[in-house]
Amino acid sequence: MNKLFASAQAALDGLVKDGQTIAVGGFGVCGVPEALIQALKASGVGNLTCISNNAGLDDFGLGLLLGTRQIRKMIASYVGENKEFERQYLAGELQLEFTPQGTLAERMRAGGAGIPAFFTRTGYGTIVAEGKETREFEGHHYVMERWLRADVSLVKAWKADRQGNLIYRKTARNFNPMVAMCGQVTVAEVETLVDNGELDPDQVHTPGIFVKRLIVNAHPSRRIEQRTVRPAGA
Repeated sequence: MNKLFASAQAALDGLVKDGQTIAVGGFGVCGVPEALIQALKASGVGNLTCISNNAGLDDFGLGLLLGTRQIRKMIASYVGENKEFERQYLAGELQLEFTPQGTLAERMRAGGAGIPAFFTRTGYGTIVAEGKETREFEGHHYVMERWLRADVSLVKAWKADRQGNLIYRKTARNFNPMVAMCGQVTVAEVETLVDNGELDPDQVHTPGIFVKRLIVNAHPSRRIEQRTVRPAGA
């Protein structure tokens, strides 16, 4: 099976449709599949539910899809750094399912592992628990959270082989492994592609069984979310 596609547009052609649930890797501007997001924007599909830690910046990441009004609902854990996200939500134009960060990661992992629900102490007694089943185990109260599964997952990795085995680089790993697991079809954007057998199996973070399509973006942008420098002479 040839998983390599010539471009991000080719990899998404015939795959993405209106009304789908799309899971997207990244944390802020780190580990974001930027070429695939650009291709998703160019596809024109809309009414999307997006699962991601956050929605990037106004001019980067999922912020681009908010700007074109292609996202109907966000399932996220952090909603800062994006003014258009804030405007749409406060205006009632964007639905938001707010989920604690660790819970979000576990919901996606559960989706990939075939676990329909699990219990966590996080969020008990807060608005996060409203409308959800709760139980007591060994003197502690827990909230039941359901799995998350996506029609399409978009992830960013540092290196891959042609079978789709992925290695992430440092903190760019973030949510990408869980996103790769929870998608019915996962498309990976990688910086470096090597031949099968060149990766040390012990170093693989996401096995190729989770990845159906690959594209190479050898020169991604190196964004810094908030640049902080010391005053001259400090």
